Amino acid sequence: MQFSKFLKDKLLQIILIFFAVATIEVFLLYYPFATFIKIYIPIILLITYIVSITIEYITKKQFYNNINNLLNGLEEKYLIAELIKQPNFLEGQILKELLEQVDKSMIENVNNYKYLQEDYKEYIEMWIHEIKTPIATSKLIIDNNKNEITKSINEELQKIDGYTEQVLFYARSNTVEKDYYIKKSNIKDIVNDVICKNRTSLIEQKVSIDIHDVDILVDTDSKWIVFILNQIIQNSIKYRKKDTKFKIEIYAKKCKENSILHIVDNGIGIKSSEIARVFEKGFTGTNGRISDKKSTGIGLYLCKKLCNKLAIGIELSSIENEGTEVRLVFPNSSYIDMK
Repeated sequence: MQFSKFLKDKLLQIILIFFAVATIEVFLLYYPFATFIKIYIPIILLITYIVSITIEYITKKQFYNNINNLLNGLEEKYLIAELIKQPNFLEGQILKELLEQVDKSMIENVNNYKYLQEDYKEYIEMWIHEIKTPIATSKLIIDNNKNEITKSINEELQKIDGYTEQVLFYARSNTVEKDYYIKKSNIKDIVNDVICKNRTSLIEQKVSIDIHDVDILVDTDSKWIVFILNQIIQNSIKYRKKDTKFKIEIYAKKCKENSILHIVDNGIGIKSSEIARVFEKGFTGTNGRISDKKSTGIGLYLCKKLCNKLAIGIELSSIENEGTEVRLVFPNSSYIDMK
């Protein structure tokens, strides 16, 4: 709060005060008062007013500076009303009351949206669990009636199953802390689970799998890691080279501060100019725009989001036309701060 702006705001008041003092001085000069009285009264009035507005300026400056400092230090700036101390001047008290009313209204509005979002999320989760039943039933029917047509249908059902699982984890991605269980998990079991989930695609696409050195324990939620690794494997299969023997190598390394799971393939790779954007929501890149890939740009974005929630690092490196490597970095600690 600048003093010059404060005085400008008080300009009319100052003009009136000086007019009042000048008027009093005229009356004092007209009557036969002592010279001391004629000088003292106007001066004391001016000094009193100057002291008054100086105190007012200091008080208001401290109050508004305090609000500004609190705002700069707050992430949730809407909480400012709860942190402001009760001011000792009327304007500050009115401002605090107004901020409290705005804060209350905002919280009620946010809570309403939270309720609607939670209600929608619960419906999505319920719908996904319901849709999995006819998918599983269809797969059983296909297993009992195998032919070229049912084989194609089964491939499409696998895609539908994968997409529904992706939607489920996307719906839960903002509330991982409510649905996780950190414990000692063996990377070998996680990898085997993912390979089992994708066995049909791996066999049909004649993918060579090389798994080694994965018998390592890490602190994590195996369910979420299975989903993340599954997205990575499905991406590898989707962006394979059709005219080359496709291979996926999976191995782990135990380091001093972390354990790293490597997933390496010899697929079509990613352009160097696009690597920095692969974890962006909706980014499909050159590969995703190839007509038969039908990429949504959600898979790796969701992997990154979930890894951040689980305090796990995810890194990607790639050379176009040579292959891609994804690394999951697990910290060697039993404590994970979920945010």
